[in-house]
Amino acid sequence: MAHHPNRRLVIQSAAATVGALSFAPQLLAQAAPVRIGYSMSRTGPWTGGAQVSQEPNYLLWAEQQNAAGGLDVKGVKRPIELISSDDRSDTETVVRTYEKLMGSDKVDLVLPPWGSNANFAVAPLANRFQYPFLAPTALSKRLVEMKLPYFFLLLQQPAPMTNALVDMFKANGVKTVALIYVDDLFGLENFAAFKVALQGSGITLVEDKSYPGGVKDLSPVLRSMKDKNPDAFVGFTYPPDTILASRQAKEIGFNPKFFYASVGTAFQLYRNVMTPAGAEGVLGMGSWNSKTSPGAKAYFDAHTKKFAGKEPDRWASGACWAGLEILTNAVKAQGLDRKAIRDYVAGTTHKTIIGDIKFNGSENVGTPGTVSQWQNGEFEVVWPKNVATAPLNPNKPAWK
Repeated sequence: MAHHPNRRLVIQSAAATVGALSFAPQLLAQAAPVRIGYSMSRTGPWTGGAQVSQEPNYLLWAEQQNAAGGLDVKGVKRPIELISSDDRSDTETVVRTYEKLMGSDKVDLVLPPWGSNANFAVAPLANRFQYPFLAPTALSKRLVEMKLPYFFLLLQQPAPMTNALVDMFKANGVKTVALIYVDDLFGLENFAAFKVALQGSGITLVEDKSYPGGVKDLSPVLRSMKDKNPDAFVGFTYPPDTILASRQAKEIGFNPKFFYASVGTAFQLYRNVMTPAGAEGVLGMGSWNSKTSPGAKAYFDAHTKKFAGKEPDRWASGACWAGLEILTNAVKAQGLDRKAIRDYVAGTTHKTIIGDIKFNGSENVGTPGTVSQWQNGEFEVVWPKNVATAPLNPNKPAWK
């Protein structure tokens, strides 16, 4: 019988085909998308914060990972599929959405919703379903005290933030402070922490007033405070109230040496509304900017380019991106085993664009409390001095 030159080749290729068929399901499974679910405020009162500090970062991260071939799941690149919906700034909708994502949809991973209230509502649920939660916009001592092993808070909490503020005031000769705070978990906790920080500081609280969320006029309380002529004004405020307090303080000529407001001060929107000259010298909650690290600059530039000039905020956006960096590294090291991801997050010192992050229970104890200040159109970190991107201006110029 004559030797057929192609016979061996045919057998080899047939074997290869059989081999491919036996591997095909596994290959397909490996390349399947990583399904990542979240709810986000696209309508309602939380929208401003959610659409600056959080959702743009989720979209940019997924785009960058997919452009690089997908999320590295223990050495295998898999595309990210985001499954998201509008929670309409409603806590019940947030809870129902995550219940579905984690319970019946059984997504691979979840990303957190916006704000302390939404995270407070959903944290026990995430713990029950055992989904690691790296929350970038939740600020609550109570969340730390709940001791939920799957829940991690990236922002500096009320005590380190208010300690840094009071420390800065003390170092700059402040003797009197007037304070307003929003009447909810965020405002109440920060006010309580601030009062503790004031103890033994030699600084007197000359007036404090709470106000309801959605307030439309703060001028009566600001006039009362102006009459007392304090060295410093502090507002534990949300973005609309931060802008309202600033505008009305300007209208009535209330211009203490130190003017500090909270959420939203770090937003590009604040600088745009108040103008760079009008924002000059205003202090607020901020913790980073593009000078903080080469990674921070790369992130800032990529965000601004993708969203047509829309900048990340100089506080929670950095924490949000840092959380995504941590999650990326956890999945690379541990795959999609959620308990292994949790253990990795809990037990590792994480290098991020905003510096080292490490957790004691749910709390980020790696990032110090900070104060930032608008200077020449940039929100500079001014306190403490060892993480400052610019020195503090201890005399706010007149409102412009």
